Amino acid sequence: MKTMKRLAALFLGLTLTLSLAACGGDAAGDAGTDHAAGDSGDAAGKYLIGISQYGEHGSLDNCRTGFLQGLEAAGLKEGVDYEIHYQNAGFDDSIATQIGQTFSAENVDMMVAIATPSATACFAAAEDKDIPVIFTAITDPVGASLDAGNITGTSDVLPVEGQLQLIRDLQPNAKTVGIVYTTSEANSVYSVGVYEEKAAEYGFAIETVGVTAQSEVTQAVDTLLSRGVDCLSNLTDNTVVGVLPAILEKTNEAGVPVYGSEIEQMKLGCVAGAGLDYSKLGVQTGQMAAKVLRGEAQCQDLPYEVIENFDLYLNGEVLSAMGIAVPENVAAQAIDVVG
Repeated sequence: MKTMKRLAALFLGLTLTLSLAACGGDAAGDAGTDHAAGDSGDAAGKYLIGISQYGEHGSLDNCRTGFLQGLEAAGLKEGVDYEIHYQNAGFDDSIATQIGQTFSAENVDMMVAIATPSATACFAAAEDKDIPVIFTAITDPVGASLDAGNITGTSDVLPVEGQLQLIRDLQPNAKTVGIVYTTSEANSVYSVGVYEEKAAEYGFAIETVGVTAQSEVTQAVDTLLSRGVDCLSNLTDNTVVGVLPAILEKTNEAGVPVYGSEIEQMKLGCVAGAGLDYSKLGVQTGQMAAKVLRGEAQCQDLPYEVIENFDLYLNGEVLSAMGIAVPENVAAQAIDVVG
């Protein structure tokens, strides 16, 4: 009976996936080929895990890689204990919704959602069937209403005070920090609120410009530069991070440093940042998922977790090009992503 139920569900899931690929193009269709969904091994008792990633950029990719490492560290091996169906929404909310519905039709054993829009979509699709949902890379699970029910995971809440202190250390005369953020991203709205609350303690004013689409981001950067900001602080905003190279092209020309929120942003050219290791965040998420898959705990029994410690990252080449000296106390703590 279990085999017949799985085969019927997978047939329906395949139909929906083909429809999704037609709507979503390469963003969803190509990414889904990384792993085969519902191989014959499912009938042999393997877990089927659906991973929905909101889009491709370094931190989200690191979360996914870390998640698989976390499962392995917990003693679960891909192809032996579980199969993965991976789909990428290409930063499109409607595709994220379709992915969640596809996973539900496949009767996956667990949905894993990377970033808030994917988590919201998966939770809505999983609720009727009570499929457990594990999320990661969500700044404010409470604000996103993802803190109750058959759902749990890990939060990437930003170390805002660590970032403000780092900016003050590297730019002692700076007065204004600019932030571009997506008005529909709960993570970003929450983080901007924390910046505005804490900035005065470090002698800063915050200038913000909200956007609704990626096409508006570079114009928003132009607006901040015209206001004379001393630097930009980049959030883990999926819409904004997706065009970070274009942002840096403008800010480098203007001689205005950009601070990142995780290591991949510094590798792309941000001068420095106080941030999390998203691979570690993913590992932590995978270990939580293993407990749920094995029946050792239910999502309701596992409050969402955060990584309390953050690291300081520098891009020595960009700092040098900007003429920014690094104080000895910062250099002693920080990781140079170039070196």
